[in-house]
Amino acid sequence: MAQRKGMTAETSAFWFILPCLAVLAFTSLYPAVFGLGVSLTNWNWGNQLDFVGLDNYRLLFTDAEFWTVLRNTIVFAVAATLIEVALGFYLAVQVDKLAIRTDVLRALLMMPLMVSGIVVALMSKVMFDPFLGVINYLASFLGLGPSAFYGAAATAMPSIVAVDVWWQTAFVFIIMLAGLKGLPRDPVEAAQVEGAGAFTIFWRIKVPLLRPLLITIVVIRSIDTLKVFDIVFGTTGGGPGLSTEVVQTYVYRTAYSFQQIGKAMAVMVIFSIVILAISLVLQRFQEDRGGGKRAR
Repeated sequence: MAQRKGMTAETSAFWFILPCLAVLAFTSLYPAVFGLGVSLTNWNWGNQLDFVGLDNYRLLFTDAEFWTVLRNTIVFAVAATLIEVALGFYLAVQVDKLAIRTDVLRALLMMPLMVSGIVVALMSKVMFDPFLGVINYLASFLGLGPSAFYGAAATAMPSIVAVDVWWQTAFVFIIMLAGLKGLPRDPVEAAQVEGAGAFTIFWRIKVPLLRPLLITIVVIRSIDTLKVFDIVFGTTGGGPGLSTEVVQTYVYRTAYSFQQIGKAMAVMVIFSIVILAISLVLQRFQEDRGGGKRAR
């Protein structure tokens, strides 16, 4: 009788989650399968829809432009993620040390997150303008001449990274601050009784406890920066040349400017595999560190 009731409960639970599974399949699984199928064709938004097999993939692997775009995307993702995590963690540690109320300070640090990406891009475009921008105006007091931040290949990508850091560091800050506030007090107090210094407590106790949270943030920010589109599209559009072209803008241009939908979908399939591989590596790293910690 108990087993029958258990089966009934399981069956009821299945019917409750079935609508959610159906929505998830329609919004995630179907587009993925459809994109994979389109990547094997030469569809051009019109009547041309011929099966070409792996031709799109062979074309991409021999296309120097594709590898340049992939390199730009990885460079942006690595630079932005490392700086944002380091800076956000540092700000969280410093704010956590303050003995006064930090509500206003936290609100100020979180303000960039309230602005959409395309607005951030347009604001930075005005600020970095070589003639009317405030950045060049302030630099003139230091004796520096006007710089075309977005107009030169050497400075365009660092400028976009700087904008993303200003925009998204607050995300890392607020999560790490919550993690610091939620740390157990017993290990810290025990270390203080044993005479451990502030740096030892931070490095030997707080950082290991925060490591899972740090890795989670790195995974989230890595995926988010790898699929960057709005700030690149709104500032340089991928230029000058290909100096700031990333995968998302490359796919947009391939699909809508050149109407090569099959090739664009092939890029997205390859890029999805790259993101999945990076996520699995980071997750495996987190599990290994957690397993090692439990073994000790």
